[in-house]
Amino acid sequence: YGSDEPLTVRYVNKADTGRFEYETRFPGILKELERRYTESSSPAIREWLEEFMSRRPCPTCGGTRLRPEARAVRVGGRSIVELSAMPVDVVLEYFSGLELSENERHISGEVIRELTDRLRFLRNVGLSYLTLDRAAATLSGGEAQRIRLATQIGSSLVGVLYVLDEPTIGLHQRDTERLLSTLHTLRDLGNTLVVVEHDEQTLRSADHIVDLGPGAGVQGGYVVAAGTPDAITAVPESKTGAYLAGKQQLPLRAERRPGNGAWITLRGCRKHNLCDIDVGLPLGTMCGITGVSGSGKSTLVETALYPALKAAVGHGRAPGADVFDSAEGFEQVDKVIKIDQTPIGRTPRSNPATYVGLYTAIREVFAKLPESRARGYKPGRFSFNVKGGRCENCGGAGTIRIEMHFLSDVYVPCDVCGGKRFNRETLEVHYKGKSISEVLDLTVDEARDFFSAVPAARRKIETLAAVGLGYVTLGQNALTLSGGEAQRVKLANELSKRATGGTVYLLDEPTTGLHFEDVRTLLNVLDMLVDDGNTVVLIEHNMDVIAHCDYIVDLGPEGGGSGGRVVATGRPEEVAEVSESHTGRFLKETLSRKREKSWNGVAS
Repeated sequence: YGSDEPLTVRYVNKADTGRFEYETRFPGILKELERRYTESSSPAIREWLEEFMSRRPCPTCGGTRLRPEARAVRVGGRSIVELSAMPVDVVLEYFSGLELSENERHISGEVIRELTDRLRFLRNVGLSYLTLDRAAATLSGGEAQRIRLATQIGSSLVGVLYVLDEPTIGLHQRDTERLLSTLHTLRDLGNTLVVVEHDEQTLRSADHIVDLGPGAGVQGGYVVAAGTPDAITAVPESKTGAYLAGKQQLPLRAERRPGNGAWITLRGCRKHNLCDIDVGLPLGTMCGITGVSGSGKSTLVETALYPALKAAVGHGRAPGADVFDSAEGFEQVDKVIKIDQTPIGRTPRSNPATYVGLYTAIREVFAKLPESRARGYKPGRFSFNVKGGRCENCGGAGTIRIEMHFLSDVYVPCDVCGGKRFNRETLEVHYKGKSISEVLDLTVDEARDFFSAVPAARRKIETLAAVGLGYVTLGQNALTLSGGEAQRVKLANELSKRATGGTVYLLDEPTTGLHFEDVRTLLNVLDMLVDDGNTVVLIEHNMDVIAHCDYIVDLGPEGGGSGGRVVATGRPEEVAEVSESHTGRFLKETLSRKREKSWNGVAS
């Protein structure tokens, strides 16, 4: 821990021919780490050091953030601290039923009316499970977006153009219905809403759809169809229309995989709103963790299951007794991989080729060329992370960052290399007529043919194509990839590795940002992983994906304090028959529709 007291250090060499002592003052490893954390300008270093930290309530205020005088004030017998710790719907019920004297109603009438209106807006956008004191940093992107949406509804503006990017992220179908009702309210006030969305429920409720395509990346950028949902279904070139019309549908498994007979089980899960539940998952299957928003899905997977799996394979500490009582069957897992939608890199130098290890094979190809050997070029010459072959003006990024005061940073092409990342001498070396910079500009589909004779590179490229990223360029700036694209790059990286057959893959809403056709590709990839003997665990709201799972654990029945219980478990067909399950209600409709379409000969 360190001390200000002198520390005596004794030195003796191996030959024992000399020894001496001296005194020093050692600040301690914790103080040294604290100094590095406060002084470091590297986000990566700070993030690494945060792994050794934990948050604890303030000993003075007990985590309430307020002085005793403020905590002592009560309305209806409750303090502001007690009310802030309650979910939105409970606080709304409390103020709606608050009994006040005539004088008190005269004083607080407008305040309570405004308060209940704002609470009602939060409930209507599906956030009734959130507590008022919830830290903003712990909110998902979808939750933060819906809070901003509730703020706009409360302002009652007219003639405003709202642009929303996938507002249904993280929403259960039940909550999506509430959100759509709110959006219709905004529209009916006289506003216009432009929504970027893939959710079928949202698309069907739209007044006008603009469908872009026909493909992705360089294969897209055209208006394929425009009009009402019914008009879109009549355009044969529209993939969106084909799914809305039922001409195409995501596959429905004829038989559920039984697994390998082994199970992993967590007993007594009680973190946050989990109510001392037991959860078992069959290995060798695709498992779905479902439930309405705030029902405890992320807590179960992120706080209990993932740390327990990491500890079982020797890569972390086991969660404490405040998370769960015991873990069973985890010794049968030899590897755990969490694949989320965080960026694959933090700088413009990061790209899909470097992340999956493809760029190493490409650099070796260029280093073996006769011209490279004659010049003495090694693989490092073709790296934009190493001095020598890269453009030093931009540091191999191809762009220059311009810091904007009070605005986001702006990136402009490097005026020395023109965005090519390398110096003139490096660009003079060509493979099949292309420089290293031109190779990085190839799409995955183009690179598959270009490197067909290079097995090490071809295998990596084929995995990128297998996850539906054939349109992405090899050197595309990682900062420009969407969350769904970043997640699929990570999947490709895992697919390119040797399968162990005992790996558990954890994915949190992998269909976020994906079109119906992209979801089909994703399911094919996940099926490949499971068919190799691995286990896939998904947190998901997409009913087509849930219907594709082999086993489901449905939490609920509601969110927040009314959730955290196991409502239903089993195959999708079994969960669909549980009347208390909101997931089961929508799943029953989905399974019925899929079977009907399959009987009618619809492609699936």
